[in-house]
Amino acid sequence: RRNFLETLLSEVSAGVIRTDASFVVTIANRSACQLLGDEDLEGRSLNDIAPQFAHYAQSVAEHGYASDASLDVPGKDGLRYIRLKVTMDPSGGFVLTFDDATRLVNAQRQLAWRDVARRIAHEIRNPLTPIQLSAERLRKRYASKIDDSDGVFERCVSTILRQVDDIGRMVEEFSGFARMPKPTLKPFNLSKVLDEVTFSQQVVSPDLSISLKAETKDIVVLGDERLLAQAFGNIVKNATEAVERTEAAEAGDGLISLQVNTLADQIEILIEDNGPGFPEAERESLLEPYVTTREKGTGLGLAIVNRIIMDHGGSIALLARPDGTRGALVRVVLPRPRLMDLESEARSEESMV
Repeated sequence: RRNFLETLLSEVSAGVIRTDASFVVTIANRSACQLLGDEDLEGRSLNDIAPQFAHYAQSVAEHGYASDASLDVPGKDGLRYIRLKVTMDPSGGFVLTFDDATRLVNAQRQLAWRDVARRIAHEIRNPLTPIQLSAERLRKRYASKIDDSDGVFERCVSTILRQVDDIGRMVEEFSGFARMPKPTLKPFNLSKVLDEVTFSQQVVSPDLSISLKAETKDIVVLGDERLLAQAFGNIVKNATEAVERTEAAEAGDGLISLQVNTLADQIEILIEDNGPGFPEAERESLLEPYVTTREKGTGLGLAIVNRIIMDHGGSIALLARPDGTRGALVRVVLPRPRLMDLESEARSEESMV
């Protein structure tokens, strides 16, 4: 039974910690170490390794009943949403079980926002056509019949038509976000896609230095090449626009670098620039729909990128540069396909042919 419990604790995805009555950790499984980002938890105080957890353990000690909580815990990849349960141990200590619900919470938010986007697009699109047709009819019927020596009539009609056109483009963005397609997973060379993204953006912004560094020219991933190219293109475009608003661009020192690291079971893509960086107070919310720091932005660009990365089983984090200098760092992590996954996909394609 002991061997069974030890095996179970080591393999479950949820973090499990047991402490004694003074909140010193006596048992911590592998998932707990991974979720808390520390390989050595046993023998240490819960107040030191997870003060947010210690608060709820203290509450259980005082009131004597189990506690359930949802916590926002900052980590190296940004804010994570943790579900925590604390119960009394019959021997006098405490048992804490917790799990990372970040992907689930983000997916729920995305689905809710997509429904909102669909409704907004539907409600706004309906009156746009009558407004546009009415403005055009007013111009055609009365432009030659009224005294418009000061140009007020023409300016007003032009303003209405221009704003209708702007709103129409916004509605199209809402519709695109609401009906985002599911990715079609196929093996492709990620290095090649990133190289094309880098080259095309360098052509658009020749005054900036945009570089790509990869360990190898052949980094195969299993995903939708078009959607991931769209996501990374959007990230690099945002970085370019941010850098172009700074003095570094005017001085010819604007820098954007892409770096690809191949890890054991993941592929890490780092996009770094020397622009103004992400506002710290809004960094976490910028991945949500309709949140933007731009005057005329819709706040859908990064939300679409976030959705594409999530649909590929990955994650994205908006960070500050690790060296402490001004600028932004976007960290994208994608799962690294196993050989059996690639072989299975190849067999699937052959059967279809």
